[in-house]
Amino acid sequence: MQKHSKQRRVIYPFAALTGQEELQLGLLLHAVNPQLGGILIRGEKGTAKSTAVRGLAEMLPDMQAVAGCPYHCDPEDKSQACGECRSLAGEFPTFTMPVPIIDIPVSATEDRVVGSLDFEQAIKAGQRSFMPGLMGEANRGIIYIDEINLLDDHIVDVLLDAAGSGINVVEREGISIIHPAEFILVGTMNPEEGDLRPQLLDRFALCVEVSGLADREARVEIIKRREAFETHPASFRELWQKEQDTLRAKVITARKLLSEVVLPEDRYSMISQLCAEAYAAGHRADIMLVRAAVALAAWRGHQEVTEEDVLDIAPLVLAHRRREPPEESKTPEHQEQEQPEPPENENDEQEQQQNPPPPPPDNQQQEGQQEDNKDDKDDKDNNSQTNPSSEVVFAIGKPFAIKRISMGKDRQARRGSGRRSRTKTDSSVGRYVKSTSHRERDDLAIDATIRAAAPFQRSRKSNSMALVIETSDIREKVREKRIGNFMLFVVDASGSMGAKQRMIETKGAILSLLQDAYQKRDRVGMVAFKGDQAEVLLPPTNSVEMAQKCLVELPVGGKTPLAAGLTKAQEVIRQHLKRSPHMRPIVVILSDGKANVAMAEDKPLAEAHRVADSMREEFNIKYIVVDTEQKGLLSFGKAQELAGRLGAECYTIDQLKVDSLVDIVRGALA
Repeated sequence: MQKHSKQRRVIYPFAALTGQEELQLGLLLHAVNPQLGGILIRGEKGTAKSTAVRGLAEMLPDMQAVAGCPYHCDPEDKSQACGECRSLAGEFPTFTMPVPIIDIPVSATEDRVVGSLDFEQAIKAGQRSFMPGLMGEANRGIIYIDEINLLDDHIVDVLLDAAGSGINVVEREGISIIHPAEFILVGTMNPEEGDLRPQLLDRFALCVEVSGLADREARVEIIKRREAFETHPASFRELWQKEQDTLRAKVITARKLLSEVVLPEDRYSMISQLCAEAYAAGHRADIMLVRAAVALAAWRGHQEVTEEDVLDIAPLVLAHRRREPPEESKTPEHQEQEQPEPPENENDEQEQQQNPPPPPPDNQQQEGQQEDNKDDKDDKDNNSQTNPSSEVVFAIGKPFAIKRISMGKDRQARRGSGRRSRTKTDSSVGRYVKSTSHRERDDLAIDATIRAAAPFQRSRKSNSMALVIETSDIREKVREKRIGNFMLFVVDASGSMGAKQRMIETKGAILSLLQDAYQKRDRVGMVAFKGDQAEVLLPPTNSVEMAQKCLVELPVGGKTPLAAGLTKAQEVIRQHLKRSPHMRPIVVILSDGKANVAMAEDKPLAEAHRVADSMREEFNIKYIVVDTEQKGLLSFGKAQELAGRLGAECYTIDQLKVDSLVDIVRGALA
């Protein structure tokens, strides 16, 4: 952690950056309007992300601050000052200082970021006083977080809340204080190391994607400039000083113009339309786009926001908020294009009438529908059993790189090793995140213990001791670490899964998740059910080779013994939890929820529901049901019923696409 308030190290000139115009623009707009809302910079390593952020501070004009104030309050704006500065009467003692830039490393603790009890004051005077954290030091400046995606989520939440409100509220260790915390939040990250949660992504006003330049001449120019800077930093900076001064003067001019920029009424409609077409969730995108467009207009010297201003800045505002359109939002023209052979509808209908199952009348009871459908399925499945060649083995879909899957934090203390889930641990190994007065083991939190004892030192007999600690002061460390998970796929391999090559996409998604699980040291298993039984195709493992072999050999065909599949999954989970009780499992069931084979004399569907109820009661784990039923005029909704029995989330067959299945699992785990 470094505070650059009076003297900075020699940094690369902002104006000398090459080929990162969007990145420079996004940072300069925050220099024009520090309340814009923060910027996230995503890109591969070695693309000048950190260099650009550090150079931004030089683009900001020096500021006047109240002398002796830890928050650098503005002497000309008493309404935004801290309580101590507001209480001062008469003229403020002031001084000029450069804009502070504060680095927050991924190892930062919450008390260092937010602020905590002042040890020295508590021990010497026996009084509780507040020591400002990094957010207080960064007031009216810049907070820079490299690899923000690796920072603890609760710290990111606190930073984003303060960046949006402009204040920091502290309630801890008997201290209650509110102080100004207006800063430009800049986060950089490499997507290869994982992503931020969507809730946190949305809090950033702008997002810039950066990448290495492909043009040879541009790459050569970068090398030459960097070598010149490292060889003679002072001479290189002097060479670019004129461009630096020009940019700084433009920032000052744009700041003065910002409050005078007008946004015409029709621009509001344009902005709302752009956000709606991007399917951005909520209304933060609209608000941020208005602010960014006004800042861009001021930067360009416009008195009024133009259409070009809105269109130019919209990609930076919507890059991390854009979502895929829902299926029901497709236009009728698009739907007509998806129908393969519209002229042959009459023939298709005749073929459907000749080949059962025909749809029953609208006023017929659902039981009749199920009975007709079951009889038809029985005929087909019996044929499949008498003719073994009717079983089909589908190829594996092309595997793909998936984003980081995280199960988030877990309140239960667990053990194990891995790289995915962050959980509490009852061992002395792991990252120290906070303290507790609840004592279970001898893992002393020295800092928290001293904080608890400090206010009482004047009233305690020292007996020549520098610090008197009583039993009630002792605090223990609460640690977190990452562990692996167990993901069990329960796959319907009956004949219906062969329709429209669904099994190809399913196999590709499973293999992709297996590869990611191998990297994160997870364990994965698979149960398949077809014919009249279920079997464990893949015991809990992290071997991609074994998994791929099982997937290649998985045939499709036969009846649907859903109850047998659920029972087999229940057995696998039960055995695995006995061996690894600290591992968090998740069960992904891919089925239409229908059943036509029972293990006993009960009806197949009722038996499957009874097993599902038993699973939900026995295991407090996560379930996901992916509905593989083809949606049409007649839909039974059996997968939704199964999901209700399990307390699971249910998704339609349209979401079984490769990317969607991974998003489903990732969202459920998060």
